[in-house]
Amino acid sequence: MDPRGRVALVTGASSGIGLAVAQHLARAGAAVVLGARRADKLDEAVAKIRGEGGRADAVTMDVTSEADVTRLVSHAESTFGGLHIAVCNAGFGFYGTVEETPPDVMRRMMEVNFIGTYLTARAALPIFRRQASGHLTIVSSIVGQRGIAAMSAYGATKAAQVGFAESLRTEFAGTAIEVSIVFPVSTQTEFRYAMNRDFGHSVAGLGPKQTVDDVARAMVDGIRRARPAIYPHVSARGLVLLNAIAPGFTDRLVKKYGRRRVEPSAANL
Repeated sequence: MDPRGRVALVTGASSGIGLAVAQHLARAGAAVVLGARRADKLDEAVAKIRGEGGRADAVTMDVTSEADVTRLVSHAESTFGGLHIAVCNAGFGFYGTVEETPPDVMRRMMEVNFIGTYLTARAALPIFRRQASGHLTIVSSIVGQRGIAAMSAYGATKAAQVGFAESLRTEFAGTAIEVSIVFPVSTQTEFRYAMNRDFGHSVAGLGPKQTVDDVARAMVDGIRRARPAIYPHVSARGLVLLNAIAPGFTDRLVKKYGRRRVEPSAANL
C-alpha cells in the first residue's frame, strides 16, 4: 500500500517509535492521526508535522480503554475521510525476574502491550473489511520471538502480539488486508527513561542498537511492500534463525549480550 493519499492512525505516538513512524508516514503523503495520553506532546508532534507540510491531527487517549480506541478510529474517519493504515505501537516494559515482577505491573503491561493492540485491531478491522483493503502494523520486539533474561513478563506480552498477528495474517491471506509485525532490537527511545521513572531502574545492553528513524523507515517500507514480518535490524532475523537451529547455544548468547539493570545514578541513563 502506497501511503500517499491514505489515512493512518498510530498509537503511542507522542514519542519514540510511534512519533517517528507518524512523521515518516506524513512525509510519505499520508494523513496521520496520533493517539497517546500526553496532550502536550501530541500538540507538539502535530505542529511539527503540519509545519513540514504534512496533514496530522491528534486524540488524547488510552489504548486500554475501548471507548478511547473507538474514538481514535472515528476521529480518523471523520477528520480525513477514512482509515487505511493502523499502527499498534503503545507499550511499556519492566526489567526483573518473575519474583521481582509485581502482579499489578504484569497485568498493566498485558493491558497496554497486548490488550491495547487487540482493541485497536478490533476497532480498525471492520473498516478494512468493508473497504476490502487496509494494513494493520503491530510493533512487537525481538524479545517476542527470542526471550531474554529478566524480561520474561515483557517478553510474554510481546510474544502474545506475535501469535495474534500471525493468526490475523492467516485469516486475511489472499485478500488486500495486510498484517505486519515489527521486531525492533534495542532502540533509543523514552522506554528506558519511563522505566526509571516508574520503577526506579532502567536497562542497558551490549547487543545491537538502532534509532527510531531506522525502525520508522523499515515500517513504512514494510507497508509499501506488504511485508508480513519487519526486521529493522538485520541481526534480529539472524537471531531468530539461530534460535530455531540451536536454542541452547542461543540461551548462552543472549545471556552474555542481553540487557542488565542500570541504576538511576549510572552515567548512561
